[in-house]
Amino acid sequence: MASDLEIARAAKLRPIEAIGERLGIPADALHPYGRHIGKVGFDFIESLEGRPDGKLILVTAISPTPAGEGKTTTTVGLGDGLNRIGRKAMICIREPSLGPCFGMKGGAAGGGYAQVVPMEQINLHFTGDFHAITAANNLLAALIDNHVYWGNELGLDPRRINWRRVLDMNDRALREIVSSLGGVANGFPREDGFDITVASEVMAIFCLARDLRDLEERLGRIIVGYTRDKTAVTAAALKAAGAMTVLLKDALQPNLVQTLEGSPAFVHGGPFANIAHGCNSVVATRTALKLADYVVTEAGFGADLGAEKFFDIKCRKAGLTPAAAVVVATVRALKMHGGVPKDQLGPENLEAVRKGLANLARHVGNVGKFGVPTIVAINRFHADTEAEHRLIQEFCASQLGVDAVICNHWAEGSHGVTELAERVVGLAESRRRLDGHGFHPLYADELPLWDKMKLIATEIYGASDIIADQSVRNQFRDLQAAGFGNLPICVAKTQYSFSTDPNLRGAPSGHVVPIREIRLRAGAGFLVVICGEIMTMPGLPRVPSAEQIRLDRDGQIEGLS
Repeated sequence: MASDLEIARAAKLRPIEAIGERLGIPADALHPYGRHIGKVGFDFIESLEGRPDGKLILVTAISPTPAGEGKTTTTVGLGDGLNRIGRKAMICIREPSLGPCFGMKGGAAGGGYAQVVPMEQINLHFTGDFHAITAANNLLAALIDNHVYWGNELGLDPRRINWRRVLDMNDRALREIVSSLGGVANGFPREDGFDITVASEVMAIFCLARDLRDLEERLGRIIVGYTRDKTAVTAAALKAAGAMTVLLKDALQPNLVQTLEGSPAFVHGGPFANIAHGCNSVVATRTALKLADYVVTEAGFGADLGAEKFFDIKCRKAGLTPAAAVVVATVRALKMHGGVPKDQLGPENLEAVRKGLANLARHVGNVGKFGVPTIVAINRFHADTEAEHRLIQEFCASQLGVDAVICNHWAEGSHGVTELAERVVGLAESRRRLDGHGFHPLYADELPLWDKMKLIATEIYGASDIIADQSVRNQFRDLQAAGFGNLPICVAKTQYSFSTDPNLRGAPSGHVVPIREIRLRAGAGFLVVICGEIMTMPGLPRVPSAEQIRLDRDGQIEGLS
């Protein structure tokens, strides 16, 4: 079969104006970036305010493995499938980061015959949104050091500056640095460091802001550091928020593209779920809900990270109510959770699938704790057997009380996912809710910060407790006392396990979650709790994907996936 890139190149794309017309977006409200990409203007978005919302469908997954789960592919396929069965549907996903594209994960535009296109542009520079976010973040960093250089009127303590620079690339050498070396003319040397752009608070703010005014207000609330007496210094105090907003003005307009089958899709924003909140922008999601009857969106990595943050952070902050959720699983990934090495996943192995189902069961159960009706999508691979599929379906029906549908959208496009689309419509249009009370977050705003973190660890990760050094416990106490106790928690941890050990697959229980660090995101409106060995600036693998990416003799890109 052709590669993802070959399939994407062979597609006959419609002009972006035709995609906009399908949604009722007038030509003068669509700002083209070439023939097949456009940004939707804010004047038009504001005109939609009085329209009713469509139904929001979340696609999440089991804990990721090197065998692959296909969450984005399923998101795209389901959107196409809903349109195929006569529903007006739209897709909302995140923009890919260059770090994974040139690192290990690859692109994030779907795969096979369930892709958003143009694939190459989306996976690379796209409309420049990430560059704008990087520039806004680093403008603030430059203003901080410049303020200190020119007399430090605000009394910033260089030891307590916590704003880091960012880069949209995996570069472990930049995690911890010393800046301003080279003499008096270069400022005051201090410890500094870089995160990847998707971990920036600017990215989180960008994805949670409702409009440009909200964006500027949130940027102004960023705490960049503290004085010697521990008084917070904000971006507003540095007079940085206005210029940062100017850099982000065009980027905040959602990006409209299409699937291989011509379904409209917003691809906008891109925080990772293992180090940030893992959801596309609120602007894109809220706009899509006004334009379509069904909006299919995804949350990063497994449901323990992406779905929990989608429910507890994005839905809480944006006032969204999901109508249904899809948990994606594959036979291959379940076998890996059942203990089978990656190079032995081909032969039928019912016992390994049975063991791996513990991971699926916990994710489905976790989604149910939020009162959201759930269905399982089994993303079919060619080596799967009927017996393996039947085992999963019978387990889901008898043990979990949910349906499991075999999906073949990767190979067949919307034709291979119509059953899932019909079942999702049935769930979304039903009044049934798992607990009888409808959607609700896991915890109340009023719950103390330490208790929120412990609840996530015990209820979602299956842990017995959380632990932290006294200095970290003091941070929880001080933030609570300073008036930040009502903020939700954004956990940064490995995506590969419910625990903080990436090698502990399946559904471990009774483990203890170690808390290493806390980062206040006052502008975004949440608290990042860093657990285990997770890094907010990833490194490249031993053999990065970049080694295989090149131009051929005709100037076409090879090796991008």
